[in-house]
Amino acid sequence: MSHMAINRPKGTMDLLPGSIETWQRLESVMRELCDLYGYAEIRTPVFEHTELFLRGVGETSDIVEKEMYTFQDKGDRSITLRPEGTAPVVRAFVENRLYSAAQPTRLYYTGPMFRYSRPQAGRYRQFNQFGVEVFGSRDPLLDAETITLCMDFFDRLGLSNLQLHVNSVGCPVCRPRHKEALKTYLAPDFDALCPTCQGRYENNPLRIFDCKNPRCQEIVQDAPTITSCLCDDCRPHFAAVREGLDASGVAYIVNENLVRGLDYYTKTAFEIMVEDIGAQSSIGGGGRYDALVEEIGGPDVPGIGFAVGLERTILSMEAQGVTSANPEKPMVYIAHVSGKEKQAAYGLAIVLRKAGIRAQTDVMDRSLKAQFKYADKSGFTHVVTVGEEEVSSGMYTVKDMTQGSQQRWTREEMIRNLDGGTKHE
Repeated sequence: MSHMAINRPKGTMDLLPGSIETWQRLESVMRELCDLYGYAEIRTPVFEHTELFLRGVGETSDIVEKEMYTFQDKGDRSITLRPEGTAPVVRAFVENRLYSAAQPTRLYYTGPMFRYSRPQAGRYRQFNQFGVEVFGSRDPLLDAETITLCMDFFDRLGLSNLQLHVNSVGCPVCRPRHKEALKTYLAPDFDALCPTCQGRYENNPLRIFDCKNPRCQEIVQDAPTITSCLCDDCRPHFAAVREGLDASGVAYIVNENLVRGLDYYTKTAFEIMVEDIGAQSSIGGGGRYDALVEEIGGPDVPGIGFAVGLERTILSMEAQGVTSANPEKPMVYIAHVSGKEKQAAYGLAIVLRKAGIRAQTDVMDRSLKAQFKYADKSGFTHVVTVGEEEVSSGMYTVKDMTQGSQQRWTREEMIRNLDGGTKHE
């Protein structure tokens, strides 16, 4: 009897040959860039104790309230698949006492995150992020450098039409002042707010700016912004961040209504918007989080970072037509005239691979004609024919599939001529 087919869970995807190359290109650009700016990679577990995200992300955030994959493990511990990357990196920074080394500590990460949300264009339940975190410095020029690195990433991928929005969300000194000003402003319209925002009114009225409800948007239209309430520490900091961006030649928009969906941001907050990908126009963002390390049980060490959604980045690249992979390296198919030469073809493939040339040989017992057809359809750049005569003379017919031309080469000539296409571009 036949079994029912099993499909992948909703909100996940398979990355298949053909599209995985774009992902690999993204990752290599990311690694080169982070190396250039002096960042080292960190890899943390895919799941953590739930408590980490309650403390790190904030209990009133949408992520914690609605979107986490949380379960009891067999030891009755509450475990959560990581919904974002910063809290785990902070935990690792504290637990491994990275703060006792010379500061700053510059780290980057990439990998899957998990959120139980309604899947839509560019939004998945398992999605991938690239992010950086820097610990140990309060310098506004570091904020500017971090934002520049983020914009540099998109630039190197060939993306254009990006809008960088920056804001300051203040600190524990100016936030309470703003919260009071905001509550006073909203009080007369309290009954008109949506139920979610009525709930936010006491604890986190700042999040009302984020609400998608048109009536709530209307109500906060002219509300006092946090930027208008900045203290004597935050105001010059924000000015210095903008100067640093100007020096980097990075264009930005000051968006006073920008608040991030996580509770840990202080001072600088930023988001990168793109027009080409439908529902969610943000492809990355971040900010400073000077109290987070302490919140998670470490010393008083400031931090700043960002995360970029890779699925959304790739959607933008597709929309803008900038996905082309690197120039093709030679890929050789070794066809044999009959079963007698199969061993010789196999041997030649081994020699070519040892020389760093991509090579395959027939494993389907196809006819010579069918082997050529397969090589053509599969995008091989060259086909080497191995028959009796080639085996005895050591001279092989090599067909260039892109040009349609043929050469006769010895093994050595083959290695020399094909290798020229890879290493010395």
